Amino acid sequence: MAEALKPLVSRISPALLLRTAGYIRSGKAHRSVLLNVAALADALPPLMSRFYIDTPMRIAHFLAQLAHESDSFNAFEEYASGADYEGRKDLGNVRKGDGRRYKGRSPMQVTGRINYRNLTAWIRSLRIDCPDFEAEPERLTEFPWAAWACVWYWETRKLNVLADRDDLIGITRVINGGKNGLAHRAACLSMAKDAIAEIEAFDYGKPGVTVLHRGSSGDAVEDLQRKLQQVELYHGTIDGEYGPATEQAVRLLQGTLHLTVDGIFGPATSAAFVKFGQEAR
Repeated sequence: MAEALKPLVSRISPALLLRTAGYIRSGKAHRSVLLNVAALADALPPLMSRFYIDTPMRIAHFLAQLAHESDSFNAFEEYASGADYEGRKDLGNVRKGDGRRYKGRSPMQVTGRINYRNLTAWIRSLRIDCPDFEAEPERLTEFPWAAWACVWYWETRKLNVLADRDDLIGITRVINGGKNGLAHRAACLSMAKDAIAEIEAFDYGKPGVTVLHRGSSGDAVEDLQRKLQQVELYHGTIDGEYGPATEQAVRLLQGTLHLTVDGIFGPATSAAFVKFGQEAR
């Protein structure tokens, strides 16, 4: 029997992937993109759950990087020929034609002979039969192997640790070697965080109970910002917009109060904050 998915991971859907890549906002997604996100949404959840890519921050960073690396889920194979990788010994490309043969594939754009070899060995070490990707590199665009390649890269580079720190630049350096595409990665991350926060708020919100999260706005957010400012956790503008600064202040509050740190101001956080305020007087 397959292991049950962790609650938030079970909510990975084509809509969440489309929103991470900005398609919900733009309304423009080609049929190929729809097919790609459907395949990913089907294959990723059990793998993400198995390798602990399962907290709001980890999921947001993981999906944001996939969105960028795959050109907003348009391509699971690098557009370029791969000729630029020819002779790259650091990638294990030691034979003529290796650059083109082992060009970037999967949403994570796994590149180089040595990575195709290591991916094969890693999956097989888990007692799962898979193709020899070094011998058949084109198979890395097929499912479920395209999804396996993503979690392999994330797991073996220990990117959950950097995601827990909300370290976008650190993750980008590991994946890209620099800061290439950082602005787009940041935009995808922001959209993923907004979408995940709304999912969480919907899941544990109750009728008549206010749940504030990224993307919320209005008087309730403004009131929260003022209260957070009074306890020196919020240092931004009192504008009634629940953006990154407000979310970070709530996360700091939750950490201080030994609550689940998810950046969502729901019933548990609200009650603990009231008690905290009373004790501080």
